[in-house]
Parts: sequence; C-alpha cells; structure tokens
Amino acid sequence: MATIIDGKGLAKKMQLELAEKTAKLKAKEGIVPGLVVILVGDNPASQVYVRNKERSALAAGFRSQIIRLPEAVTQTELLGIIDTYNNDSAWHGILVQLPLPDHIDEEQVLLAIDPDKDVDGFHPTNMGKLWSGHPVMIPSTPAGIMEMLRAYEVDLSGKTALVIGRSNIVGKPMAQMLLDANATVTIAHSRTKNLEQLARTADILIVAIGRGNFITKDFVKDGAVVIDVGMNRDQQGKLVGDVAFDEVAQLASLITPVPGGVGPMTITMLMEQTYQAALRSL
Repeated sequence: MATIIDGKGLAKKMQLELAEKTAKLKAKEGIVPGLVVILVGDNPASQVYVRNKERSALAAGFRSQIIRLPEAVTQTELLGIIDTYNNDSAWHGILVQLPLPDHIDEEQVLLAIDPDKDVDGFHPTNMGKLWSGHPVMIPSTPAGIMEMLRAYEVDLSGKTALVIGRSNIVGKPMAQMLLDANATVTIAHSRTKNLEQLARTADILIVAIGRGNFITKDFVKDGAVVIDVGMNRDQQGKLVGDVAFDEVAQLASLITPVPGGVGPMTITMLMEQTYQAALRSL
C-alpha cells in the first residue's frame, strides 16, 4: 500500500515558513511582497481559485489586491491595467486568472505581463529560461510537484519518468524540471499509442490528462511514484483525479490524493515566487 503524499500538510508548513520570511523582509528592508490578481468575468471555478490565492497571500503577510473586471471588458482596457501594475514597484507579482473570454487574445495578455512579475511563469521569456536551464519564474504546479518529491526524498537521478499531458502549464515545464533533476523523461498524451504499456515502464508517473479515473492499476509499475494533477467531477459531482486512487494505491510506493495533493502546493509555490520576486527587486 502506497504512502500518501500530504500536499496539504506540506503546503501549510511552507506557508508558515513563508510568513516568517515575509515578516523578516519587511522588518529588514521595509518591503512587503505585493500580488495583484486580475479576474475577468464571473466563472465560478475562477472565483474560487482567486479567493484561495487572496487568502494565501494575506496569510503570508503580502499586500494583496484583486481586480474584478466585467466579462465585456475590452482587450485594450485589460492591457492598460496590466501596464499600470507593470510600472508600479509596489507590486511584485501579476497574475491574470485564466481562462479569459473568447474576445480576448490570451497570448497577447500573457505577453503583456512584465516577465519579472510573471509569477505564473507563462511568459515566453520565462519558459525560455526554464528550457535553457536558467529558470527564474516557473509554473507553480510543476514547481509544487518538485517540492513534494524533495520532501518525500524521491531520488530522481537516473529514474524513468513519464509525464502524461503536454500543456504549457504542467506537462512541458514538468518534463524540463525532471530533466534538470537527471531523470530520463518521456512526454505522452491522449494520442500516444500503447500508453498503458509505456506507463508501466515508469518509475515516476505524473498524470495531467484531464480525464477522471483514467489511470488504473494496469498503467502502473509496482512501486512507482504516482503524482495526480487531475481535477475532475464524476457523475455524482465528486472531485476526482486522473488516477483511480484506490486501486493504484495498492501498487504505488507514493501517491498524491485528490483533493489534498498537488492543488495546495500550486498556490503555495505561487506565493513563494511572489516572495522571490520581491527579493529580486531589492
């Protein structure tokens, strides 16, 4: 039976440490990390995510602001707001909550954020730094996964890692971080042939495919470390991951639950990156 990776507990520990670091930074340098989150429209899931980010920022002792904009806001207006915060030294992190309405070009919005304040790590400049081996701002979900693997003393060097999912948010940056830790990495996705057979070769299996309970025990090597990034609702409305937890936990050595695994760490790493951005502003 697998050991369950307690992402919620680890996130709480790191957030307490972050609050202490923030207090020392304020006392020594007079700087308070500032995070502004821009929310367009009233998507219910986005509202929840934004509230959680604000709660975490305030708990860490940050300056926090949420800019709520109507669904009909123009792209020009949104870009103008981003530019204002780009040029305000009191704010060290700028986050535009995705998804955006169809009439707004998401790529143009992400490009508009100052790379030094891009705490999501989605700007091409930051993606390029990550892929060239010089990471500064990195996507929070894979960053959180790496922290969990370190906390549970998972030695990645020489291990075979399979990342199922190829998004810019999780899959691609996750693969690069694993490479940097000397793992041998394969990226798979929904169109990969013989996925089940391939997955059974992996020492480290990271799943971000967006299909509830898709990964069963038939995909998992005995003793593998299984990280579930999925957030789905089953027919009863219950939150489930991409991994069929109960059966896979019988084979894995370590496994993340949903909820309480990757999710809390994602927000924690977002706060950590805001703090690091404030340090770099000195």
